[in-house]
Amino acid sequence: MTSIIESKLKEMGIELPEASNPAATYTNYVIVNGLMYVSGKGPSGNPKGKLGQEFTTEEGYQYARDAGIEVLAVVKDALGTLDKVNRVVKVQGFVNAVPTFEEHHKVLNGFSDLMFEVFADKGVHARSVFGAVSVRDNLPIIVDSIFEVEEG
Repeated sequence: MTSIIESKLKEMGIELPEASNPAATYTNYVIVNGLMYVSGKGPSGNPKGKLGQEFTTEEGYQYARDAGIEVLAVVKDALGTLDKVNRVVKVQGFVNAVPTFEEHHKVLNGFSDLMFEVFADKGVHARSVFGAVSVRDNLPIIVDSIFEVEEG
């Protein structure tokens, strides 16, 4: 049986990578009572730098979108199919930016727009975004996310 969501991704020209492995003593996700908490993920390719210094808002938008693809890879790996996602519940973005940067919300739109494109109304979520003095590995953005999923 072909996954509806994975077919949609293919039509969008998106191929999910292998889910990345945790770099320390934690897991990529935890599922509790139908909620899947996904550990913070950054964009693929390991870009380094700050928004407002090395990167523009538009580049940050793409990095947030790329982080979304990394998150989807984890969710698919955990559930076997993205069709078991009932809803994207909550997203938190941590934007590595210079103190004067003010477009954090526009950066995180890259992640939010991807979730809507993939899951339609089920992809619309609550969210918050923060400017960070620094993040892991000097990535431009890290995104935490929570999904409501079908277990089993």
